[in-house]
Amino acid sequence: MSVVHASAEGGEGGFHTPSISDFFPSAILFEGTPFQIDRIWIIRAVITIALLVVFVVAARRASLVPGRFQSAIEYVLDFVRVQIVEEILGKEHSRKYLSIITTIFCSVLAFNLSGSIPGLNMAGTARIGLPLVLALWVMWSYWAAGIRKHGLGGYLKNNLFPSGVPWPVYIILTPIELLQILLIRPASLMIRLVANMIAGHIMLALCFAGTQFFIVEAGAAMKPLGVATLGASIFMTLFEILVAFLQAYIFALLAASYISLSLEDEH
Repeated sequence: MSVVHASAEGGEGGFHTPSISDFFPSAILFEGTPFQIDRIWIIRAVITIALLVVFVVAARRASLVPGRFQSAIEYVLDFVRVQIVEEILGKEHSRKYLSIITTIFCSVLAFNLSGSIPGLNMAGTARIGLPLVLALWVMWSYWAAGIRKHGLGGYLKNNLFPSGVPWPVYIILTPIELLQILLIRPASLMIRLVANMIAGHIMLALCFAGTQFFIVEAGAAMKPLGVATLGASIFMTLFEILVAFLQAYIFALLAASYISLSLEDEH
């Protein structure tokens, strides 16, 4: 995997650990502008196109007797519908918000998995921009859901002044609740996702860098260690795939939970 600068910089040999610079590659086009294009930008573009192609092909080839490809897509869609949307929002609201939650789940999953795809080797969610956009989308969704249901005043009242609380407590509670719906919820979504993807990339990079070093550059006595690091690399790749699914599930689950909280009369 081209996951790290494991090969020497400037032609020098030796072991080079991954660093934060992996997430800020050199610009390919429009350097120094808001439209700068780099390797991570290209990875995101590739995954976006691939995701669109998959669902367009699945829709156009849909049949009453699904093949393996259609069955796999339907399994993902049914999982989101039953295990996330209907479980959290109930069937009453599930149809209205199914498309949003499904899009979020599939997008996060696809961008997460790019970190385990040879040739890409970097999760599109490993840099803050994309998780930030997704978190803001979730925030807009639960604010919009609450305002449509209760009106702006009713939504703020339900969230900032929950019933059954002694009025002096509101002095402390109300600012905290305001921070929660404005900052804490979207920040928790964003930071959790990007932190897991950064950690996953660094672990994969470290394992594969060690494998390259021990097998290619180290002395004969140390070469057997390359087998251990290769095994660790394979294990970490499988683990990172699991984390990619888990983080997509958590992101979509929390998005549905926040929307559900906005729809409740009191909480």
